Amino acid sequence: MVSQNGRQKEAPFATKTLQSSSLHTSTETNTISTATEELVKEELPHRRRKRLRAEAEAAAQNSEPTSTADIPHDASSRLSTAASSLPTTSLRRLLTTYLSLSKPRLTFLIVLTATAAYTLYPVPALLSPTTTAAPSLSTLTLLYLTSGTFLASSSANALNMLLEPSHDAKMSRTRNRPLVRGLISPRGALLFALATGITGVAALYVGVNPTTAALGAFNIFLYAGVYTPLKRLHVANTWVGAVVGGIPPLMGWTAAAGQCAQAGADGWRDLLFGQGAAGGWLLAALLFAWQFPHFNALSWTIREEYKRAGYKMLAWTNPARNARVAVRYSVVMFPVCYGLWYVGVVGPAFLPLSTGVNAWMAWEAARFWRDGGGKGSARRLFWASVWHLPVLLVGAMVLKTGLWERVWRGVRGEVEGLEGDDEGWEEEEEEEDEDGVGGVS
Repeated sequence: MVSQNGRQKEAPFATKTLQSSSLHTSTETNTISTATEELVKEELPHRRRKRLRAEAEAAAQNSEPTSTADIPHDASSRLSTAASSLPTTSLRRLLTTYLSLSKPRLTFLIVLTATAAYTLYPVPALLSPTTTAAPSLSTLTLLYLTSGTFLASSSANALNMLLEPSHDAKMSRTRNRPLVRGLISPRGALLFALATGITGVAALYVGVNPTTAALGAFNIFLYAGVYTPLKRLHVANTWVGAVVGGIPPLMGWTAAAGQCAQAGADGWRDLLFGQGAAGGWLLAALLFAWQFPHFNALSWTIREEYKRAGYKMLAWTNPARNARVAVRYSVVMFPVCYGLWYVGVVGPAFLPLSTGVNAWMAWEAARFWRDGGGKGSARRLFWASVWHLPVLLVGAMVLKTGLWERVWRGVRGEVEGLEGDDEGWEEEEEEEDEDGVGGVS
């Protein structure tokens, strides 16, 4: 009874003690909050802005994704993963493994740029039904161009993987590539690279012209022999890689120019530096400049992986310069697109389209530079570049100089050049009649 009474008497006392402690704590919290509010009020405006800016930047850096979830997974890695789940003796596994060696997503982009340049070459009377009145581009030549370019690109990419499997293993985007996973031996990859390279260059030589074939062979050497080892030596590798990206549209241009050149005027000097070659060089410059905002944004997102793999990229060696270079080359797009109109490759309607698309990417590049890659600016610039290139190339093909005029004449049943031919034929017929009359008399 005594202990129970003691507990009964002790309980109210404990309750009062807890209430007193809570009240004391609440009072201290209110006091601290009041003191903090007074300090904030006394803080000078410029210091407050500086503090808030620093807090925002720190929060943005902490919230920046450290994975490559927002960047498309490497196509070769995805194909290798798919191939590894197939039976060892499966033909599908073998084909999927070889396809993964070609880096199909990158190779498709290269073929697209070559095809776009081939299509943009200014051939007279493109829609004329008779090739004698106005020569048009050959579908067979286009087939040789696309297949040869695809094979040459596959060879370069296979050699690239063959030279750096140990470095690919250090990056999440590339550690599932076929050579890293052991799905194919180095000897098998080398044979694949040699077979595709020789076949691709031969197809370009036989089906297109020697100049285009030489450009394809040079690009294999430049990508595998210069760009790949340079990645571990100097940041200039990005500029070499941009040259590699600029050569395919030049290949498409020389392929079309070789068909339209007069007899004896299809040498490499005429195709590369002759009259009308400016359009090809401008398209090459467009692809060269595009590489920088695209790759610099991508590399910044995975800069730590590049650093671990030992690749010398501006994204981690000099982030500020990395952003400035992205801005610089996004601005270069404006005069290049203007030049395509100036030399007559595209019509005037291309100017507002290209200006709008270029301004979008330049704006994202400026934000990328301003925010130092943070606040999601790198991700936005990357996706802006992904959409930028196809919109420009497709827009240029749709707005090619004279295309819609020829379409309209085709709809109306008019054929360019026939009226002049009829007049000449009538004049010759009249002269023959006059000669005949004079002879009878």
